Amino acid sequence: MNQKIKKEYQRWVELAKDHDVAMELTEIAGDEGRIEDAFYRNLAFGTGGLRGVIGAGTNRMNIYTVAKASQGLADYIKSNFEPEKRSIAVSYDSRIKSGLFAETACGVFAANGIHAYIYSELMPTPCLSYAVRTLHCAAGIMVTASHNPSKYNGYKVYGADGCQITTEAAALILKEIEKLDLFADVKQISFEDGMKKNDVSYIPDSVYDDFTEAVKRESLLSDDVQIDKNVSIVYSPLNGTGLKPVLRALQESGYKNITTVKEQEQPDGHFPTCPYPNPEIREAMELGIEYAKKCNADLFLATDPDCDRVGIAVKNSAGNHVLLSGNEVGMLLLDYICSRRIAMGCMPEDPVMVKTVVTIDMAERIAAHYGVRTINVLTGFKFIGEQIGFLEAQGKEKSYIFGFEESYGYLSGSYVRDKDAVNGAFLICEMYAYYAAKGITLFEKLEELYRTYGYCLNTLHSYEFDGSAGFEKMQGIMKQFRSGRESFADKKVERCIDYSTGVDGLPKSDVLKYLLEDNCSVVVRPSGTEPKLKTYLSVSAPDMEQAGKLEERIRKELEEIIG
Repeated sequence: MNQKIKKEYQRWVELAKDHDVAMELTEIAGDEGRIEDAFYRNLAFGTGGLRGVIGAGTNRMNIYTVAKASQGLADYIKSNFEPEKRSIAVSYDSRIKSGLFAETACGVFAANGIHAYIYSELMPTPCLSYAVRTLHCAAGIMVTASHNPSKYNGYKVYGADGCQITTEAAALILKEIEKLDLFADVKQISFEDGMKKNDVSYIPDSVYDDFTEAVKRESLLSDDVQIDKNVSIVYSPLNGTGLKPVLRALQESGYKNITTVKEQEQPDGHFPTCPYPNPEIREAMELGIEYAKKCNADLFLATDPDCDRVGIAVKNSAGNHVLLSGNEVGMLLLDYICSRRIAMGCMPEDPVMVKTVVTIDMAERIAAHYGVRTINVLTGFKFIGEQIGFLEAQGKEKSYIFGFEESYGYLSGSYVRDKDAVNGAFLICEMYAYYAAKGITLFEKLEELYRTYGYCLNTLHSYEFDGSAGFEKMQGIMKQFRSGRESFADKKVERCIDYSTGVDGLPKSDVLKYLLEDNCSVVVRPSGTEPKLKTYLSVSAPDMEQAGKLEERIRKELEEIIG
């Protein structure tokens, strides 16, 4: 074992007083493989903040790595903001140790003379973005690992605009973090002392109330439109933060026939019935679909633990519940928003829809049909939030009508600057009830869109590469892809866009997009938050069957390269 790693492990054994960390350090003594994985690097900090497995070590989420990151963020704020503007909003989800990590961070901020506002109970990511803007904070943090398995936790950092931090800000914060020794250089008081000294305070209930009202204002129903709000809806928060805010927004708007999935209703970081609490994954949705069958509900929806993503299942023509992809839900919402805005006479003069480069290109055809301009950005909703900020700076904030990404993130308003599953769930239920009153199911509406704009299949495939060896292998695979490809499954490569060079004014990013003939494309990128390589395939074909066969051929070629 590397002597540097061994020395750092021994230092933790001597200095780490947290009970769980100390117990794990004892447990892994003598296991060189586990020690190396826990200490071979510092947990990566980037635009997504921190994310990693909970445990002991520099490459783990624990109170020491959280405190060190918080000290670096505090030093960044002290260097860039006047004293009267130095405050931070804090929220956390249902994950294991989320509350502890949030309180640890508050103690660090308070010790550094930065006032910390924290929600009195767990709250979704969009509520954190809203609090940052409403309370005029210099920054915000959300303790969450989003939709990862229960062994993970994370630490998202937000800027004063309510967006996740930019690449530039992340680099500056990382520079401050790297100066620090996590045992010697962190200033910290207890959460309780911070509350007593009024350096830490709870976010007023009025902030959450105002957030709910902002969500409800996104309704696109006019007085002359009759819909049946008694439609049967099944909802699951997947043991996360969504239960109260989603039900409140729906129930206050008149949706009363809502059944919640009891086993997944209450916050539980162990996620006992959905080990992968991700609405993108069928296994996480199975229990809710069973509920929908029993309730004879045409719609089941689920939000991830920090309630910034929402997935749905709807009845198809055969009466079976099928999952819709994030792309499909996004296209349905885009079409609904555009058509209703035109009907209500509230479409802005220069309407804008923003999506990521890996999100379905068919959305651009829908937007163009309604005279809506599309802006494409890099993967990550922060870039969508950033575009709202650009419009706001030009006095054109109202031009923004919708933003979405293929990974189940949606936002129709500018009141927050991150994806909002409370907003997404609210609009999906409204759209469902609106079409139901016309005798149209969401599945039928989607089929209509495909008939109008042509069939397009988009899929995501992820490949896991754990540890230091896995990280190096991913780098080698990206290098291999950059060496050039002439075709995929006999579809000629017409152009390869390498976003690492900087494209269309976007920040440099380790993303490759191959544009193939016949409106097909392949995107390859390492995840910024997980040890995974992700591939996004977009296949246009005359029908679903032909698209599926072509997609399979392209996927198999990719997997031969990835190994």
